[in-house]
Amino acid sequence: MTFNDFDTPIDRSNTASQKWERYQDSEVLPMWVADTDFMAPASVIEALQERVSHGVFGYTNTPKRLEELVVQRMERIYSWSIEKDALVWLPGLVCGLHLACRSVGETGDRVISPQPIYPPFVTGPHLSDRVVTQVPMTEVADRMVIDFTKLEEAISPQTQLLLFCNPHNPGGTVYRKPELEQLAALAERHDLIICSDEIHCDLILEPHLKHIPLASLNERIAQRTITLMAPSKTYNIAGLGCSFAIIPNAELRQRFNRVRKGIVPDVNLLGYTAAIGAYEAGDEWNKVQLDYLRENRDYLLQEINKIPGLSLKPIEATYLAWIDVSAAKLENPARFFEQAGVGMSPGRDFGDDRFMRLNFGCSRPLLEEAVKRIRTALLNHLPA
Repeated sequence: MTFNDFDTPIDRSNTASQKWERYQDSEVLPMWVADTDFMAPASVIEALQERVSHGVFGYTNTPKRLEELVVQRMERIYSWSIEKDALVWLPGLVCGLHLACRSVGETGDRVISPQPIYPPFVTGPHLSDRVVTQVPMTEVADRMVIDFTKLEEAISPQTQLLLFCNPHNPGGTVYRKPELEQLAALAERHDLIICSDEIHCDLILEPHLKHIPLASLNERIAQRTITLMAPSKTYNIAGLGCSFAIIPNAELRQRFNRVRKGIVPDVNLLGYTAAIGAYEAGDEWNKVQLDYLRENRDYLLQEINKIPGLSLKPIEATYLAWIDVSAAKLENPARFFEQAGVGMSPGRDFGDDRFMRLNFGCSRPLLEEAVKRIRTALLNHLPA
């Protein structure tokens, strides 16, 4: 087994894995929560081993090296110049969504977001005593994108915050520059703050596409954007809890930090260490991972679209497939596929029960077995 061997399954049983323990007493394949089954890059494991060998694990500050790496990374990859003072380190991206909801506007104000969407985009506003307005996305040329007309119509004087996801989870869309410019102009017209979840930014599957941070467009949109990023999805280190917000607006950053203070803990030192290992020397590993994920994606697109009752549109980014199961006319899709031996995320959790989300960040043999089970179950279910 090597760090770049994505084909060999890794036994994650008896590791308290959230993903695998859900089905630990069954034969169901876990294809739900968004972490991969791949071993982290050698640079991450070596950095952790070196830090652990030191033997002292006291309270820690943010390593200056990590701040430098993120600032340099934004400049190198996106030509986006940020100050290290704009960085706010967090033990997870979801808490960043919640903090954004609490730090923008007041109790009873509205938070707007496209739908379908990652569930915390809905729970975050609710738990922050805000009112959620969800606007259905539209499909254009096999891409799930924001319906800007409907979005603008849904904005009210009480709307203070827009939650945005790029690349989109669960649809896999990579937003193009004109689309981002249109969103930025809308935010300016209506004086909205945007919280932009960009955690999948390093998982672009289409070689001709490039992730563009919304806040990198110009200084005006940067001043009204909270950008959330993390190495966790890319390098499979979510369990180490290290994310960050980029908030160039000092007043907005102060409000964000004030809400955070005393409630959200600091990042632990092994989380910081893993992030340094990932950003210092993990990019070559990720190139190999992306090649593997592209092949998984291509296999899945080909095979899923052969199965009666299922439909899968092109996936531009992430390792998440948003599968339309509506034509199969299943009473309870999640239960049906679990009984078939495949545990996926129900579309209803994202706001659309016509779909299921399948995580293909796994070995090819496991993916092939999952597709086989799905095909067999549906062929036995659907009338001839």
